[in-house]
Amino acid sequence: MGGIKTLIFLQLIYITTCMEQLDIIYEWNQLDFQFPTPEARQQAIESRSFIPENNIPMGLEIFGDRLFVTVPRWRTGVPASLNYVNLKDNSTKSPKLIPYPSWAAHSAGPDGKPEIVSPFRIRADKCDRLWVLDNGKIGNLENNTTKFLPSILIYDLKTDTLLRKYVFPEDQVKEESGFANIAIEDTDCDKTYAYAGDLGKPAVVVYSWEKNESWRITHHFFHPDPLACDFSVKGHNFSWTDAIFGIGISAPNPDNFSTLYFHPMASYNEFAVSTEYLRNVSVAEANFGAFKLLGSRGPNAQSSASFVDPKTGVLFYSLVNLNAVACWRTTNKEYLMKNQGRIYMDNVKMIYPTDIKVDYDENLWVLSNRMPIWMYGKLDPNDVNFRIFSAPVLKAISHTACDVTPRSDILEKFANKFKNITNKIANKINPNAGVSTSTVSVTSIVLLSSIILFFA
Repeated sequence: MGGIKTLIFLQLIYITTCMEQLDIIYEWNQLDFQFPTPEARQQAIESRSFIPENNIPMGLEIFGDRLFVTVPRWRTGVPASLNYVNLKDNSTKSPKLIPYPSWAAHSAGPDGKPEIVSPFRIRADKCDRLWVLDNGKIGNLENNTTKFLPSILIYDLKTDTLLRKYVFPEDQVKEESGFANIAIEDTDCDKTYAYAGDLGKPAVVVYSWEKNESWRITHHFFHPDPLACDFSVKGHNFSWTDAIFGIGISAPNPDNFSTLYFHPMASYNEFAVSTEYLRNVSVAEANFGAFKLLGSRGPNAQSSASFVDPKTGVLFYSLVNLNAVACWRTTNKEYLMKNQGRIYMDNVKMIYPTDIKVDYDENLWVLSNRMPIWMYGKLDPNDVNFRIFSAPVLKAISHTACDVTPRSDILEKFANKFKNITNKIANKINPNAGVSTSTVSVTSIVLLSSIILFFA
């Protein structure tokens, strides 16, 4: 009897320590850039226009054979804040970043302002355009912060030329404003909408490509929860009061409206609203109840970035305190802990997952960057600090509560997997026992499956 208990215990340990549904594609100790020449790089270091330890990757996006990475100018010494790496180059797992669209776009112009100031996150739409939400701030973590009005830059990804730069009107930007995340509703390329969350002064600024104008929408669901402002990451305890942060947009419904899923950073809850109520500020104000509370992720489950895969309808999101990436099927009527799946969890490799995307080939991408350690402590330049993970969406959600495979099939897969694991572990414990699948009952297998599905 004791042997059976041991087997069950080891099975639980085996499964719960195998929450690694993603593969590491790139990793860096420190970021470096592809300067025109080695001499130019050395000159940048000597002039302190490039300070390696002050560079941290914040956002990512994938388009074709390029993986874009943003490096906001929170501290001095960031030479380029929007970059890419060539996905076809397999010569290294720590590639140098190539400034996009050029080095010139990141250099100060006659007015002292570069074309691209300091973007956090970006989005490539189905119309071959790259939307860059530029926060407009330099030196956020230093004494002398330079502020420009935030803007949205839209690039043609086929020609790498700037199609349009829209600067937010002054009355839509508050003293405490901070724009970090953007979602794009690209059902119609000529009538595309962008949704930018203001985490400093809670609001969503909606931009219409067709009208080339924007408006600011407020709601109390955008505000931080005072009971969820305490964070703890790798021994660093801190308080953040960031408002609306994670935003993800669904595929359109038959009326060509999407659902915007959102949550404040300082919150355990997830919310949703139809874009029907966001595309017009007066409609939004007249339909205050159109904003819905979906439910809670549970204690200690604050989340930063999120993204909705339009094909499977799965909402992916980070769990920054838990060093994990999780998911929920938007077709599920209940947003409960038991309906949320765990994609990846690791207290070393997934310290602070900061951005999540699904590309147009149905691959999930995640960036982790150890940001709290970088902000409140010091990163070890001899250790791997930044990682980019990826896996096909169907592989990432396999055997989780988000799996689109019928539930009976999932339980059957679990049962077969547990039988194989049981035999392997039993043989290691007692090679001469000749343990068969009957050693552990089917009831135990199904029970274990249920436990894992609940906690996944």
